Amino acid sequence: MQNDTPDSGQLLIRVNSSLNNFPISGATVSISVTGGDGQPLEQLDTDTSGQTEEITLRTPPIDYSMEPGGPRPYSEFNITVSAPGYEPQVVDGTEVLPESTALQTIRLRPLSDNEGVPSPIIIPDHTLYGEYPPKIAEPEVKPIAETGNIVLSRVVVPETIVVHDGTISNTSAPNYYVPYKDYIKNVASSEIYANWPESTITANVLAIMSFTMNRVYTEWYRNKGYDFTITSSTAYDHKWIYGRNYFESISVIVDDIFTNYLSRPDVKQPILTQYCDGQRVTCPEWMSQWGSRSLGEQGYSPIEILRYYYGQDMYINTAEQISGIPSSWPGSDLTIGSTGPKVQQLQEQLNSIASIYSAIPSITPDGIYGESTKNAVEAFQNVFGLPQTGVVDFRTWYKVSEIYVGISRIAELN
Repeated sequence: MQNDTPDSGQLLIRVNSSLNNFPISGATVSISVTGGDGQPLEQLDTDTSGQTEEITLRTPPIDYSMEPGGPRPYSEFNITVSAPGYEPQVVDGTEVLPESTALQTIRLRPLSDNEGVPSPIIIPDHTLYGEYPPKIAEPEVKPIAETGNIVLSRVVVPETIVVHDGTISNTSAPNYYVPYKDYIKNVASSEIYANWPESTITANVLAIMSFTMNRVYTEWYRNKGYDFTITSSTAYDHKWIYGRNYFESISVIVDDIFTNYLSRPDVKQPILTQYCDGQRVTCPEWMSQWGSRSLGEQGYSPIEILRYYYGQDMYINTAEQISGIPSSWPGSDLTIGSTGPKVQQLQEQLNSIASIYSAIPSITPDGIYGESTKNAVEAFQNVFGLPQTGVVDFRTWYKVSEIYVGISRIAELN
């Protein structure tokens, strides 16, 4: 029996420039209920890192997220953002789930004499609540020899996913260039609920990443003459939604495991791990999303959930290379007392980031991890929503690299 007592969730908004993705401080953010009277519930300003404070908003009860077929389990909010020198932007339908933190990034376009006001970004229903076409079944392993589909010599985490925002036949649909991790976070937030068990989220994220990396590895669409990596159609691929928010619990897991994919013995390519909701659409040989939630509640680990559906010969593998990242993870955490070239590289990258994000203090790049480096790392972690440990773990290392690469490329263009 469902509990109908309202619950609450959190929302944090980041405002960046569409020109260079730099943070916009002093932006005014107004939040109202979608479909309501339009009166603002909250009005906030962004700080020097382009972020609002985290606010608590009313949501449906969490029980609605745990069983299929019930009322909508999330609240929807309209967000209007304005800032001096930029066009205002409206996002219609930001989702906030109970007992979860929603992260909404909004990019403002600089004022221009020859462009009109940007159209509102409209976020449609979540795939577990709305109606979407079911996946058209494909072989989980693509042929290699005769067709010539396999063109990459090794499995590589792509830097960018080119998303065709429509069906294959819709030639007028736009293509978007999306950082790989952002793509995975967007899809996972569109296709599962962020307040499900951690093991369930991890299993589903692994399936999404493996499917995506199969598309990359086989160059599936490019070998058919298309200029994109993947579509946003659930009939062919996954539901990616332009401009939607994602959730902190999903973001943390993606950042921790983004180099992983699923494989079988003697199969080089990532497995095309297909799934369905398991209620409106059943798929006996694929993973059921609602079923994976139930298994997570029963204490199944991510690999146990995956093997329950895909068989005992499914394994978690790691990509050999991460495209676009200048230097790989040191292999162990960097912390007080660490020394060497990896520490100096970290310090140099943090200084570059601090030139844009003033909340991060500058440090001396001496290759010695002391208190000043720890403080800079903590400030970086605070700005980018990571646990403020002052320790550079796998997730922090690659987040620093990701932000540094973005800033460096902008500098090269100037």
